[in-house]
Amino acid sequence: MNNFEFKNPTKIIFGKDKIANLAKEIPANAKILMLYGGGSIKSNGIYDQAKNALSAFEVVEFGGIPANPEYAVLLEALQIIKTQKITFLLAIGGGSVIDGTKFLSAAAVYEGETPWEILTGGKPILKGMPFGAVLTLPATGSEMNSGFVLTRKETKEKLASGGPALYPQFSILDPQVVSSIPEKQIANGLADAFTHVLEQYMTYPSDSLLQDRFAESILQTLVEVAPAILKNASDYNAASNFMWSCTMALNGLIGQGVPQDWAVHMMGHELTALFGIDHARTLAIIAPSHYRYNIETKKDKLAQYAERVWGVTEGTTVEKAKAGIDKTEDFFHSLGIKTKLSEYTSDYSGTAEIVSKRFTDRGWLGLGEHRKLAPVDAAKIIQMSY
Repeated sequence: MNNFEFKNPTKIIFGKDKIANLAKEIPANAKILMLYGGGSIKSNGIYDQAKNALSAFEVVEFGGIPANPEYAVLLEALQIIKTQKITFLLAIGGGSVIDGTKFLSAAAVYEGETPWEILTGGKPILKGMPFGAVLTLPATGSEMNSGFVLTRKETKEKLASGGPALYPQFSILDPQVVSSIPEKQIANGLADAFTHVLEQYMTYPSDSLLQDRFAESILQTLVEVAPAILKNASDYNAASNFMWSCTMALNGLIGQGVPQDWAVHMMGHELTALFGIDHARTLAIIAPSHYRYNIETKKDKLAQYAERVWGVTEGTTVEKAKAGIDKTEDFFHSLGIKTKLSEYTSDYSGTAEIVSKRFTDRGWLGLGEHRKLAPVDAAKIIQMSY
């Protein structure tokens, strides 16, 4: 196990009807900007619960944050923060709304020329406006981590940033909200969380026994609850385990002291930027090909995964590794998620070359846990994913 330091300051408030606790978590004199997405919170009761809880506060609203948080849209919110003298941000939504709020937290106090530099500067964010979250869509783990991803349509870019200043002060997780989520989005959440774990686990053995078991237990839980939550989103027990698994998949714990990959996400982000494909579905497109392409360096961990998560007991290490990849792809299919780029767009020709050039231009010359996955390798993986 590698050396590590771990601190996660986010307070989690988990359970039924916990949105009513909002007022206790926000400074009494705060002027709040409440941020949300397309307005589903107004039809499922969450908006009313939040407004009732915040009745003693001055609240300004900003809705319409899209599924892939868009830079231009968030600049409009940034103007409101500055002109209305906002002092506290409240994200009510899934990963996109929370990610957008993290960007705004950093941008609100940014002193550089343009807020886009927050994503291109390559430096951790060390200061930001305080914010909290009410999670409405389990998937990204953004409610308990300090990272975010942003899209810029005009340049067809999707970039990531983050830092210690961007942990939510608190996040409220009420599994009852899952009952109003469309089946497609639940499937996306399952695939997203599953791949988050794989990115921190599917590397090479590092004698991190407990971290491996943590990761495997989350994967097993997601596999177990997937059929139940897809069948009945109102199943509170299934929703609880689904929601907490998504949070635990990317709150930093399972990645401590272990090598991490994240190449699947880097390639997947480009597919979202180019074609607008749901983030989770881009991961399902890339992951199987990524593991097949890198089977030689990942075979030991893939075989362990096949044994412990899927119960594959027969065959050589390579045979088990291949079975583990097949099981992963089968799992995505069981969620109703297609795993080939050509199943999402007919305009896929040349995608590999575009992504390879972008990686080269950005200086991303060595991705993956060994930092040896070159842009030409990324191109080959994407071609395998056509």
